[in-house]
Amino acid sequence: MCENKKCCCENNGKDAFLEELFSVYKPEKDNLIQMLNEIQEHYGYVPKNVQQELSEFLSIPLAEVYGVVTFYSRFSLEPQGKYKISVCLGTACYVKGSQKIMDRLTDRLKIGPGQTTKDGLFTIEETRCVGACGLAPVFTINNEVYGKATVQKLDQVLDELIQTENNN
Repeated sequence: MCENKKCCCENNGKDAFLEELFSVYKPEKDNLIQMLNEIQEHYGYVPKNVQQELSEFLSIPLAEVYGVVTFYSRFSLEPQGKYKISVCLGTACYVKGSQKIMDRLTDRLKIGPGQTTKDGLFTIEETRCVGACGLAPVFTINNEVYGKATVQKLDQVLDELIQTENNN
């Protein structure tokens, strides 16, 4: 049985999730993005072997599936943390100090943008704009926006998340 929604289909063949997914959708190219969304939601990323299975199911080249996965920022090729933290480094946020927030985040979590902590709790991402320029600088955690952010606010939020995890 698969644990923590991780892909259990490494050794060729499909896991129960993929079997179910393939029974719901018709093998048509137009279903690619919708199926990738469900795969991303389920596994937390789009594993290479799942891309291969999807390629075969939809009768499209693996390169085309990979191209879609790497084009859209919604999809990830690596497992993501429970808490996906994005720091906006767009112009409005940057001039109001978002780089200091990113620096503090990478210092505290000991990882860089695009990486996930070893415990699987946190993933850091850089974004260019989240559409909240009036609240600059901004960071998000699992799409929840924290505006008028400061290093102190980041520390407070991280401390709360860590405390919650330690209590579970």
